[in-house]
Parts: sequence; structure tokens; C-alpha cells
Amino acid sequence: MHGLILRTLQIFTQDTYGYDTWSAIASEAGLENPDFEAMLHYDPAVLEAVLRAAETILNKPNEAFLEDVGTYLVSHPNCEGLRRLLRFGGVDFIEFLHSLDDLPDRARLAVADFTLPDVELRDHAGDSFELRLSGHLPGFGHVMVGLLRAMADDYGALALFEHCGAQGEVELITITLVETAYAEGRDFKLGAGTRVATTGSPV
Repeated sequence: MHGLILRTLQIFTQDTYGYDTWSAIASEAGLENPDFEAMLHYDPAVLEAVLRAAETILNKPNEAFLEDVGTYLVSHPNCEGLRRLLRFGGVDFIEFLHSLDDLPDRARLAVADFTLPDVELRDHAGDSFELRLSGHLPGFGHVMVGLLRAMADDYGALALFEHCGAQGEVELITITLVETAYAEGRDFKLGAGTRVATTGSPV
């Protein structure tokens, strides 16, 4: 288990619930050291222990906790770098969705030994999509649901997302796009002097 995943859970919890809550989760999980190192590797059982502990301490289902992590990865100021990386996937939400197939490769470019599940987007009739996540990473599908919701808001799109469970090691997420320009999205600067407006047009 890559330490970057565990470190993300730690920082999310500290930023959202406070350091005392993370200390309680670490204690409940039986961690000898409550601070994870992002570039180390850990036994996969550590992730399972942390998720069980978080569910107990927060009195919140893991699915909701992990979706909140996904939202945090896009919306929190500490994660602006990741948000920018994702926004380079397209000028509107549909283009962004089609860029998700390349997400594991982009993750490896950023961190060479960081492996995400394979991502496959299937387009059904232009406004209905199915996202298939292949690989064993517990909870990744729920993180993706939170991330996708946050990215839709970022682009100003209105979309519905549903985690449909797993078929073996393949997690399924359905996406229904209601409107691509539903609301004003967040400004995104491609570089010095260039800004992408909420409609997706360079201005």
C-alpha cells in the first residue's frame, strides 16, 4: 500500500476533523506511529485498519468518508496542484470525463511507483456514461464519486453520480450529465495571462 494514499487520509482527517480526531483514529487502528510517510510502502492491512477505525470514531459509513476524501482532493486549498492537474484534462466536463482513461498514467508521471486502478469510460448516448475501475484498491470507487462531484461543480456542470458496487475487482460508477453549463464554475488559469472562463472558453 503506497504511503501517499494513507498520508492523504491522514491529512484529510486532520484538516476536516482536527488533529485530536486523527489521533483517536490512529489509536483505534493500533498504529505505532500516527504519521504516515508519503513515499513509503505499508502493509495493505493498515488501510483496512484505518478505515475501520475512522468508521468507529466518526460514526460515519466508510462510503461517505471516502466520498468526502474525493471532494477534498479537488476543493481544498491544500490540493490546488491536483485540481490543476485534473483541469488540464479538458476545457469542459465532458472532455474531462474522456481524459479519465489516462489518469493512472498521469499519476505515474507524478509519482513513478504510484499505481491506480485502470480507468475506462464508456459513453452511452452522449449524456450517460459508465466509469469502470479495474484493480484492487479498497474504497477507490467512492473516492472517485466524491472527486467527480467536486469536478462537476468546478466546471459548473450538473451531473448525477451513482456507485453501483463491484463485479469482481471492477467497480462501476454511472454518470448522468444533466447540463454542461448549469452554474458558474471556478476560474482556472492555464498559465500567465490566460484564463479559462466558466463556459470553458479562453478569455
